[in-house]
Amino acid sequence: MINYLANPKRFLSFIKPVEFSIGILAFVLILVGLYFSLLKSPDDYQQGDTVRIMYLHVPFAWFASFLYLSICLSSISFLIWKHPFADIIARSIAPLGLIFAILTIFTGALWGKPMWGTWWVWDARLTSMLILCIFYAAYIGISNAFPRKIDGARPAAILSIVGMINLPIIKFSVDWWNTLHQPASILRFDGPSINEDMLLPLIIMLIGFLFVSVYIILINIKTNLILKKYQSEIIKLG
Repeated sequence: MINYLANPKRFLSFIKPVEFSIGILAFVLILVGLYFSLLKSPDDYQQGDTVRIMYLHVPFAWFASFLYLSICLSSISFLIWKHPFADIIARSIAPLGLIFAILTIFTGALWGKPMWGTWWVWDARLTSMLILCIFYAAYIGISNAFPRKIDGARPAAILSIVGMINLPIIKFSVDWWNTLHQPASILRFDGPSINEDMLLPLIIMLIGFLFVSVYIILINIKTNLILKKYQSEIIKLG
């Protein structure tokens, strides 16, 4: 399947029928999610309206980690099979993942100020998310540091795989160490501990950001494939 879609014309023809639909679905889901999150969900008995930051913070945090994992899997595929399309996928994911990681820290700071009395603490979860931002930025920097992008593909791929060690730290830091960050309330062995009236809009937002991510990544892949095609043509003409 990857070999088939690696051809720019095939990929463009493959996503053309679904690209617009995915974008519309993402837009609708985010609007519905924001409506329920901001207007219909109840206040928290301790956090008050501040709890509504969660409906953005949690999706940002989840997808910041998930997208980095996707980069790692694409990088492993690139290193093993030497397929340039795997590198293009990783490059197309990285900018969005970095944005989500930065927004995770930003929305966490907005929540932390009224709850903890400070914008930032060197908490294990916060620090590991900051490290994730650094790995994202380093991956993007290295992959674009060479005149020929393919020359940066291998060192960037190796770096991304090294950064995988940070993902379980992000997830389990609240369980391994005493931290200010609250423990998991959704992905738990005994089931979610969050109120159902809050869980529904959060799930809608998570699904909405899933489609947002797919839509933006498809656009990025399409752009990178087109640029790669034109660069190859320029090299031939030169």
